[in-house]
Amino acid sequence: MMARVTLRNLAAHKIRLMLTAVAVILGVAFVSGTLIFTDTMGRQFDDLFDRIGKGIAVDVRAKKVVEGADQDGMSAQPVPASVLERLKQVEGVRNPVGNVTGYAAVTGRDGKLVSGQEGAPQLGVNWTGTGGYTMTTGRPPSGPGEVAVDDRTAEKGGLKVGDTVSVVTAGPPQKMRLSGTIDTGALLGATVTAFDTPTAQRLMLKPGFFTDIQMESSGVGEKELRDRVAAVLPGQLEAITGTQMRDEAQSDVEQIMNFFRTFLLVFALISIFVGAFIIVNTFSMLVAQRTRELALLRVIGAARPQVTRAVLGEAVAVGFLGSTLGLGVGTGLAALLYSQMIGGDGGGGLVFTPMMFVWSYLVGIVVTVVAAYFPARRAAKIPPVAAMRDDVALPQRSLRVRVALGSLLTLIGGGLIAVGLAGDDTAGNPIVPVGVGAFAVLLGVAMLAPVISVPIVRVLGAPAARLMGAPGRLARQNALRNPRRTAATAAALMIGLALITTVNVLGASMRSSVDEQIDAQFGADYIVAPVAFGVAMGPDVLGKVQAVPGVTQVSAIYDGIANFAGKRAGYAVASAYALEKGARVKATSGTLETGRDGMLVDAETARSQGWAVGSVVPVQFPDGATERLRITGIYAKSDLVGPRVIAEAAHRAHAARPTLTLVVVDAASTGPATKTALERALSDHPNVEVQDQAAIKDEARQQIDGLVSFLTALLIMSVIIAAVGVINTLALSVIERTREIGLLRAIGISRRQLRRMIRLESIVIALFGAVLGIAIGVSFGAAVQHALEGEGLTRLSIPYVTLAVYVVIAAVIGVLAALWPAWRAGRMDVLKAIATE
Repeated sequence: MMARVTLRNLAAHKIRLMLTAVAVILGVAFVSGTLIFTDTMGRQFDDLFDRIGKGIAVDVRAKKVVEGADQDGMSAQPVPASVLERLKQVEGVRNPVGNVTGYAAVTGRDGKLVSGQEGAPQLGVNWTGTGGYTMTTGRPPSGPGEVAVDDRTAEKGGLKVGDTVSVVTAGPPQKMRLSGTIDTGALLGATVTAFDTPTAQRLMLKPGFFTDIQMESSGVGEKELRDRVAAVLPGQLEAITGTQMRDEAQSDVEQIMNFFRTFLLVFALISIFVGAFIIVNTFSMLVAQRTRELALLRVIGAARPQVTRAVLGEAVAVGFLGSTLGLGVGTGLAALLYSQMIGGDGGGGLVFTPMMFVWSYLVGIVVTVVAAYFPARRAAKIPPVAAMRDDVALPQRSLRVRVALGSLLTLIGGGLIAVGLAGDDTAGNPIVPVGVGAFAVLLGVAMLAPVISVPIVRVLGAPAARLMGAPGRLARQNALRNPRRTAATAAALMIGLALITTVNVLGASMRSSVDEQIDAQFGADYIVAPVAFGVAMGPDVLGKVQAVPGVTQVSAIYDGIANFAGKRAGYAVASAYALEKGARVKATSGTLETGRDGMLVDAETARSQGWAVGSVVPVQFPDGATERLRITGIYAKSDLVGPRVIAEAAHRAHAARPTLTLVVVDAASTGPATKTALERALSDHPNVEVQDQAAIKDEARQQIDGLVSFLTALLIMSVIIAAVGVINTLALSVIERTREIGLLRAIGISRRQLRRMIRLESIVIALFGAVLGIAIGVSFGAAVQHALEGEGLTRLSIPYVTLAVYVVIAAVIGVLAALWPAWRAGRMDVLKAIATE
């Protein structure tokens, strides 16, 4: 019987429950889309590694002595070609091949670099006929004047076999003939530029060396072959099995994908958390409207558990339907994200794993059932005698427990934030207690919202009551009538806008802090830098910049990574001029000159390590060699330079092919003519750009704005769910007040005034959520900025115009959310509405 009751109630309230399911749909779509996308990307990388490393039994490479150091010629030492000849004599070795990899790209017909998908690498390789690549058109490159590129690069750049192209590496640009195009398979958006081996060594490494050497096995187990190969290698090289090589590559990718998956799932959980408020509110109102119906069930013999199960059965149905539709929407999101990330460069379709289905349905159904449990419990407590009363209503719990718990959570959260802000460097990362405290405050305020709503709604509704007459007064009174409902509806919007406001406050603070740092620390007239991350810039740029008329001083800056006294850390390489003039570094003791074996550290690093001027620090470079560098100076903290600077001679001695990070330029005049002259001198270097202080600020702002926009877009989902919640609440409220609306129409209120009343009520609720959310968001943003002050976030900036726009958007959400409920209320038959029980 109860099953039939559940099904009939679902059929009777399908529109209301479908609106509730929207919250589940959007939340599950986020979860399923994230899992489908990351699983698909994982499979693509697995297929890529299997294809490229297929048949490889042993790989010979430089030993990895510094974690995180790559083998692109800037870090680890390459493998001498003489090792290849030695390996050919090892029993069991078949087809040993020396590989050369590095940075290389070509320009298209427009003279600009042809890049792959956003963030994808631009690979330079030597053509060996192996590695899973095949020629599509033309022939392999041969000699110093030929190059081949992958099919997509050729198509994107408008290139065809026989064209003369400009090839950019970490050295002077080269004019070469395009000998052919390559099918690279699913390379996930990367570009590939191939040379013959001598040319690749000359351009990307150094003659007579390889990045690594790979070989197959002629019937010997890979572990045994690895041991045989290791026995003939010099001390700075190591041999690993092909399985280990592939596992390491897959492990690195898996770490990245796990981070990306976790990052997106956090935003999915935020959407689900917001949706839980909507589900609770909807089922509470549905149960309240069916009080007499549920009491009648008790009269005819239904037990309390049966009534509870009937309501929870509806929740299971809503959760199942929402999860199913959410899977469909999530599949679309994953496909869209995959096409944007890969650009069609992928093999096969999306990946659907059993665990993805399990988690999607588990999240959708469990969240819905848990959210509906307390309304279901209240429904079961209705006494049977209530069925005989016309004024029956669900008993309302006192707000005392809720206020006490909300106050406690708010106080605990505030205390954690205070601990994080007051902590010193030895207390760990201050952002952790600040983040946990912020979450506790958010929950506490959500619980306190029914109490907070009364005075705030009175103030927000005052203009409507004063200017809009009776509809305005009724709208304010309706919002005040049930503070629990108003608070639950506004809480969803509050959470979304609190997080969005926090992100925007941090973004504005980052922009202000970066501007302040550039003004305070950037002293050069111009810098020459790569056009994008991952693009190499060769030392030849220095000579061209120095030859420009009007340039008075030029200095190069490099960077690298090494083990300092056993701990891995990054470092910079810069002259005293570049430090003092270019970055305005101030020495607190010693000098800014490093000589041939010197090292500089900032005051904070010196204090934490117990170093002073004259201290000798052992520095182990990625090639395995260790140098003992003497500290010649200590300087005030510089966010532009970083905490360590070492001598250029030491860096060059251990980098196979140093590439520039920046070129600092001073000129006699800083007018447009000088910048134009610099750009003209570097016109054949499409991999670099000339920037003055204003351009550096603009680039930094664009990067920050991009990050803020990305995070805001992810959080918009929670605001959409909140808007659906407002629609749902108003629609149910209209049904609940059917008789009241009929009486209002009977005493003379017009349909237009009635619709205006509902719209104003919606606007007041939305504004309450917005005001509360923005206030909390500003507080959180200020707390996080203060916690990260030591990391360079030195200025608090509040984007008042943006926040004002959010308030307007909240009002618009209120108007749009009220359209359907107001239209429905206006169409009610007066007599039928009055007769409604």
